[in-house]
Amino acid sequence: MPDDDAALPARDQLAHLAARGVRWPWRSPSGATVMRRSAVLVLFGVLDDVPAQHRAAAVPASLDVLLTRRSDTLEHHPGQVSFPGGGIDPDDDGIVGAALREAVEETGLDVSGVEVLGALDPLPLIASDNLVHPVLAWWASPSPVRAADPAETADAFRAPVADLLNTAHRRSVRGPGWSSPAFLVPGAAGHVVWGFTAMVLDRLFDELGWTEPWDRTREIPRP
Repeated sequence: MPDDDAALPARDQLAHLAARGVRWPWRSPSGATVMRRSAVLVLFGVLDDVPAQHRAAAVPASLDVLLTRRSDTLEHHPGQVSFPGGGIDPDDDGIVGAALREAVEETGLDVSGVEVLGALDPLPLIASDNLVHPVLAWWASPSPVRAADPAETADAFRAPVADLLNTAHRRSVRGPGWSSPAFLVPGAAGHVVWGFTAMVLDRLFDELGWTEPWDRTREIPRP
């Protein structure tokens, strides 16, 4: 992140990031066939009521990001924490339209309060053969969210970014030939963000200069 950006409000830092783009650390493997294009909404906003323990040096305690937990009955990535999103339909107004539509269907989001900052370069999600387009946005006027479609979404929640950045909540998940950062989300639900969503958040936080040094050797089993 440019040094001048560090003093800007979070919304402006995110807007600058959307304008200059993100250098994703991974790409589609040679010869891979992507069967479907998808879009996800990476929506940051400000919580009204923030407990005192939410603290991180780089961000205000009130900053949060919208996440969902996918239904346990879905074919791909059941039960995982994710950004709202899904496949781009022919009737969608492009990548942004798809991300917003899916967010409405999954969380009941009122998109009139959402300021789209920009669509980032796509990146592959090999496990479900998708090329995913993250749409970075700011929640200018937050609305209530919920698990609007239980067939797709088991939970919709706002995770304080300071909690995600807290080094006590950072872990790694490893499998044969792969590894992923993970974020433990405090609270009764006990959510764990890992896999694709955690990798995107991890890279965004790095690019924004928000990441605090954390111990990547602290591992948890694959959720």
